[in-house]
Amino acid sequence: MRSIVWFRGKDLRVADHGPLVEAAASGEVIPLFVLDPHFFAPERARLLPHRMQFLLASLKELETSLARLGSRLLVVPGRSVEVVPRLAALWQAEQVLAHRWVEPFGRERDRRVADALERAGIPFKRFEGETLLPPGSVQTGQGGMFRVFTPFARACAPRVAPDLRAEPKHLPPVPLDVAAETVPIPSMEALGLAANPRLQAGGEAAGGARLRSFLAGPLARYGLDRDRMDRPGTSRLSADLKFGTLSVGLVWRAAAEQGGAGAGPFLNELLWREFSHHLLWTWPELLDRPFRPSFEGFPWREDAAAWEAWTQGCTGYPVVDAAARQLKAEGFVHNRARMVAASFLTKHLLLDYRQGEAHYLHWLTDGDWAQNSAGWQWSAGCGCDAQPWFRIFNPVAQGLKFDPDGAYVRQWVPELAALPVALIHEPWKAPKALRAGLDYPEPIVDHALARARFLATAKAHLGRPPT
Repeated sequence: MRSIVWFRGKDLRVADHGPLVEAAASGEVIPLFVLDPHFFAPERARLLPHRMQFLLASLKELETSLARLGSRLLVVPGRSVEVVPRLAALWQAEQVLAHRWVEPFGRERDRRVADALERAGIPFKRFEGETLLPPGSVQTGQGGMFRVFTPFARACAPRVAPDLRAEPKHLPPVPLDVAAETVPIPSMEALGLAANPRLQAGGEAAGGARLRSFLAGPLARYGLDRDRMDRPGTSRLSADLKFGTLSVGLVWRAAAEQGGAGAGPFLNELLWREFSHHLLWTWPELLDRPFRPSFEGFPWREDAAAWEAWTQGCTGYPVVDAAARQLKAEGFVHNRARMVAASFLTKHLLLDYRQGEAHYLHWLTDGDWAQNSAGWQWSAGCGCDAQPWFRIFNPVAQGLKFDPDGAYVRQWVPELAALPVALIHEPWKAPKALRAGLDYPEPIVDHALARARFLATAKAHLGRPPT
């Protein structure tokens, strides 16, 4: 059987790759990647510079891996909905295999491709792999999607039993009669982008090294250190899971087999990832609208100066500013810092969570649509099983608790590096003479006043919180 294996940016690996393994077992394999202008036109690529750098590096390694196995990756430019059906007919493919996507635009793309292939009599088989279980398959006793994480996790966890597929030892060469207008994998420069040397390295090998390093070290203390902004206590695997350089099933099994005190909390975080994807599958409108209807029409403010201060890391609140600067510098923000920064934008500044969501999606290397949307809605209080809207992070208290010595702040807000520990999260309390030499702004809002303003606004729109 002749199979097209359609790689699509969320499965950039050869290990535990269901479509590749099945195609290799059944006959001829044609690995395909489509340079769709939806992502790869220069004006579109500029909207995701850090993700594009990770993707291109991962794609280059995939090309090398397929060549090592005896095959080659065919890179073809054009719109996927046109290219895949055309090439499937031209190459006389008997099936097209790919991994499923959760996002609504990916589902619409696949619907159109499936319809075109069906008219040509060519099956389009989609494999699970972006999630631990098929999206939408974990349901309540009434047959609907869970609206609270804890019962979802209880229902989901016992069913997770990853059936991992080993990397093929070899692949058949691409058939000689297969021809197309292939192009090289573009460079960052060709897309009008400048490479950022501070980003994580993309590719399956780098992802595997990160996983091994995490298992050998931080996993053991994950439950204790994962919220500490000043410690390397997290896995740093989010971009690998987003681009599929590691499968989530492989990561789950590796952590479960490693065991120890940190394994349970880490697996629970993978279930939070699972929850966000199942939510988006069930309610695709979540990319555009709040989960809680009561937040429709919420009176978010417009304040260009406050927005500029938040995005540039000049709010006068050290943890918030550190997060803003880390985002642009590394394409990554520690999860605790993300929550503090998101809470500050939505509740201290009363700016629309969708602004922050789009800003993060632009700069993050691990910019996953489901995860990013769920995280921002959780912080704003408008999401599914979100933090209650009347709970407002105090950025000073968060810094004192999760960056007690100020190491995270000193790294990303170096103008504060000389401050003593007692002042690092409250630089406005430093003696006037010392403050004058800091070149750091005063807080753009007073915490107590901003908190009161948000609560008054939210109560007027949503009603009073429970007592």
